[in-house]
Parts: sequence; structure tokens; C-alpha cells
Amino acid sequence: MTVPLSILDLAQIEEGMTPRTAFDASVTVAQHAERWGYRRIWYAEHHNMPTIASSATSVLIAHVAAHTSSIRLGAGGIMLPNHAPLIIAEQFGTLETLHPGRIDLGLGRAPGTDQTTVRALRRDPSAADTFPQDVLELQGYLTETRIPGVQAIPGQGTNVPLYILGSSLFGAKLAAALGLPYSFASHFAPNALQDAVAAYRREFTASAQAPEPYVIAGVNVIVADTEEQAQAQFQAAKRRRVQQLLGRGRSFTPEEADAVLESPAGGQVLQMVRYSAVGTPEQVRDYLDWFVGHADADELIVVAQSPTLDERLRSLELLAEVGADMAARLS
Repeated sequence: MTVPLSILDLAQIEEGMTPRTAFDASVTVAQHAERWGYRRIWYAEHHNMPTIASSATSVLIAHVAAHTSSIRLGAGGIMLPNHAPLIIAEQFGTLETLHPGRIDLGLGRAPGTDQTTVRALRRDPSAADTFPQDVLELQGYLTETRIPGVQAIPGQGTNVPLYILGSSLFGAKLAAALGLPYSFASHFAPNALQDAVAAYRREFTASAQAPEPYVIAGVNVIVADTEEQAQAQFQAAKRRRVQQLLGRGRSFTPEEADAVLESPAGGQVLQMVRYSAVGTPEQVRDYLDWFVGHADADELIVVAQSPTLDERLRSLELLAEVGADMAARLS
């Protein structure tokens, strides 16, 4: 595994936690990740989800940036149909001005929520149809391109790097046409991974930001000192996914969640976690070596799925050691 490692932090609100303690946990993860050599941490925009605290994504990035010094931070991603491009340019222009050289801006086309919440956001559900034009408008605000009569201040000339996020051929082809890096959400939507990456690389057009194609692939990771510990954490993570997707106001006991996982209804959960590196450091290294080739990835962004903060930190620490060991052997 010779590619850089990064982290997607979902700012999870675990049982017994509050949004504030979730934010404190995100700061702790970022501070450790910075010491352990991870390239970047991204936070995803979600709304009306009781277990995810990163709804005000740019505000969370600013908070974490103020408590770290060098690791790159960004959105993975901002759901652009929810926002006016000018507002996002101003927010991320502000972040880049305060923390120069550390800010990324990943852009997604989905709303990141349900249709009822889309209406609460005062967004037109058809806003996703103008996503390509909105990306170009946003890019114009962040570069020296002049949009008549309108400037993003701060924002203009900051050249915050843009990334297109996706899980289908649409995002892959758009990223290729615009000459932008592409991040595939294989950590929860694995089906089109290889087809999308192949289309992106085949159709890529060089740009000022990216002279060559660049692929970031998402993968779930649980590394523990023993295989038994890792598998137990993975089962807990799958139970949590059952609760999130199928709970609909009811709580599952562990036994009930396990029964769901073994039923046809649980197939969706198992499909979502198809790309998961679970086990000891050696087992995870071997899996990620395979996955890099399978995904044709230039970088991996990992989602630490262990249930508790201490377990996630241990998992990320062990993974960093695996990456450092591989780099040392190849140097």
C-alpha cells in the first residue's frame, strides 16, 4: 500500500453523546491523525440525521482547523444543490484565508438528506439538475475568473482545490470533463466503482488544477490488535447501520439486528459495507493492497467504523503504522 491515507470523519453522535462531545471527538481524531501522518480529513454535509453532527460543515472545519496546525481539512462533501455557489465560495474562501494551504472543497450532487428536509432547506428538488453549471460558477468565484458584477470576498483568487464526489458515472464524467480530482463513495455505494473510475480516467481532460487524473476511493476500516476484536467491532458497526437505515423510530436489540442482517432486508446493509478492511494490521494491509489495485486509486480515504472513540483511535493508529511500514520498505 503505497498511496496516501486520509480520513472521512462522520462526526458521529454515539449513544450517550451530545453534538458537543461529538465535535470534541472530531478534534481529538484530527490531532492524532496529524501526528500519525494522515494527508487530510474530510467532513460530510448531512441534515436531519440524529447520529451525524457535521451539518454545518464549514463551521466544523473551522473549529478543527483552529485546533490543528498542518493536516489538510475539507468537505467530503458540500452538497452544492443545497446552497448558492457564492455562499460556498465565501465560506471556503474564508477558511482558506484563515488557514492557507490546508482547505479542500469536495462537492456532491445529492441533497444529503430526505425530501422533507430538502423542503425545510428551502431548496428546489430540481436544483441538482444545474450541478455542472453551479460547479463552474463556484470555480469562477474562487479563481481569478471574473463573474460580471459579483466577487466572493473572501474567496476570489484563493484557488481552493475542488473535488467532485460521486457514486455513479455522472460524477465521474463531470470530473473528467472539468479536469478535477474525483472521489468515489465506495465506502457506502460500491456498485459502480470500477466502471466510474475507468470512465473518469479514459475521458479526463487536463486542467490548471489537475494536469492528470486523480482518484480517491473510500473504504471502511477496522484495525484491532486481534482478529476477534476487529470482527466484534465490525458486527457492532453493521448493527448500527441496521438501526440507522431500518429503525424507523424503533430500537433493535443486538439479537434483533443480527436477525435483520441475516434476512433479505439486511442485504442492503451488507452491500453497503462490501469494501471493508477488517482485522489485524497484517490482514488490513493485505486487503488495502488489493483494494488500491481494484479501485485504481491514487489515495484512500478511510472511514473508521469502530463503535467507540478509543477503538477508532486505536484503529487509525494501527493503520498509520501499517502505512508507514510499507512506505519504509519501498523507500
